[in-house]
Amino acid sequence: MISAVADRAETDKKTAEAVLGAFFDHAAEQVKSGEKVAWPGFGTFSMGERGPRTGRNPQTGESIQIKKSRSVKLSTAAPMKEWLLGGSKKR
Repeated sequence: MISAVADRAETDKKTAEAVLGAFFDHAAEQVKSGEKVAWPGFGTFSMGERGPRTGRNPQTGESIQIKKSRSVKLSTAAPMKEWLLGGSKKR
């Protein structure tokens, strides 16, 4: 991925890696603290929460209790959805 970004941005790999690393570090810090991070045209990163629930062990069929959990989610922006599903060229 670093090579592809460096090529598209017409920069060296070291710079591309530093910029991408800074973005993902910032995004992770913000999401962990409960903030949303939006990239216009791409999507919004946020923290999602799932409540506790009852599940089934697929091997035994036994009911099990699944604890609440948190995860990072990406809500895709409309232009990205259109590009992914509609086939128009992305920027």
